[in-house]
Amino acid sequence: MLILAQFAIGLIFGLGLVIAGMSNPAKVLNFLDVAGIGSGIWDPSLAFVLAGAIAVTFVGYKLVLRRGQPIFGERFHLPTAQDIDARIIAGPAIFGIGWGLAGFCPGPAFTAMTSGVPAAIFVAAMLAGMLAARTIASRPVSVIGPATSG
Repeated sequence: MLILAQFAIGLIFGLGLVIAGMSNPAKVLNFLDVAGIGSGIWDPSLAFVLAGAIAVTFVGYKLVLRRGQPIFGERFHLPTAQDIDARIIAGPAIFGIGWGLAGFCPGPAFTAMTSGVPAAIFVAAMLAGMLAARTIASRPVSVIGPATSG
C-alpha cells in the first residue's frame, strides 16, 4: 500500500511538471534567458510555477509539521546543520549551471525521458555526477599540518 501511495504522489508531481512546462527545456531556457541573449524571448511564466510551488510548500510544511510523525515514515528528516560551507555553496551553483546549460531540472528531466533522447542523456550524466559526488564525499579528508621536527 505504501508503494502505491508513493507512486500516486510521484505521478501527480510528474503530471504537474508536464502541465507547467517544466519538462520542456526550451521553456526553461527561455525563462532563464532574462537578458534575451539566447532566443531573444524571455518567458516569465515559470515564475508563476515557482511562486505556486513556494506557496504550496510553505503551507504544506506548516500543516505537516504539526503532526507527531509523517504518514509514510517513523520520523521527519529535517536538516539540522546551521553552518555554511563550500559544499552548501558549490552544490547549488553546480545545480544551477547544469540547469542553465541543459534546460533540465532533475525532476522534470525524469518526466521528459518519455519524450526523447536528450533527457535520457542528461539523466545518465546527472546520475553519474551524483555517484561521483557521493564517492568523493565519502573519501577521508587528509589534513596537512605543519611539519614537526623530532
